[in-house]
Amino acid sequence: MKNIKLIIEYDGTNYAGWQRQKNAVTVQQRLEESIEKLTNERLEVIGSSRTDAGVHARGFCANFFTNSTIPPQKFKEAINSKLPEDIVIINSEEVETNFHARYSCLAKSYSYTILNREQPPAIDRKYVYHYKKVLDHESMNRACKYFIGTRDFSAFKSTGSSVKTSIRTINDAEIIRIGDKIIFSVKGDGFLYNMVRIMTGTLIDVGVGKLKPHDVSDVINSKDRNKAGKTVPAKGLCLEVVYYN
Repeated sequence: MKNIKLIIEYDGTNYAGWQRQKNAVTVQQRLEESIEKLTNERLEVIGSSRTDAGVHARGFCANFFTNSTIPPQKFKEAINSKLPEDIVIINSEEVETNFHARYSCLAKSYSYTILNREQPPAIDRKYVYHYKKVLDHESMNRACKYFIGTRDFSAFKSTGSSVKTSIRTINDAEIIRIGDKIIFSVKGDGFLYNMVRIMTGTLIDVGVGKLKPHDVSDVINSKDRNKAGKTVPAKGLCLEVVYYN
């Protein structure tokens, strides 16, 4: 039996996230259905994370076990022929049997894109959060340094999470501005439910002057969700890379 690792790009607009659900269409469901058509096997595709409804991915990682004779590197073309156009397999390869897309993961990086101009977007409307008030991206970037390190991020967790601990390590965080777009990039060993979207909402509070950059440290230390910013919409969020050994 072979263990096949996939790198997947998808537009999350039409899906209720990654994980299979009873009453909604998900990316995992579409992928498992497509692989079953190829292999005639009922199997589970293990995902690197449980992205929420509307969240996108450029480098999502998954793996599955199969007895199929399809060469590992050929799975990408074969699966793509069965998938809808908003899900694409970028790469496929055989890996060690102990590889697990979720548990073998060392870190993940996300981006969140804000369109900061008066007019709403036409072309990018499914992939950016439109925010019309002028944002001070330099202050937002200064605030990012307070996220870096091992912290209790309870203030940046939405209700409904069942994790055992809210302690996470953020390796890198920064804001860059490209034209009208403000992009928040963050890398960490794991993220809580809606954590990146709440971090972004808090940075927006910095950008409009509601908070000073150093206030982010106080928000973290408070462990109080009410002290942090709002949860910004899912459509601006994209999983960029999943890191392994």
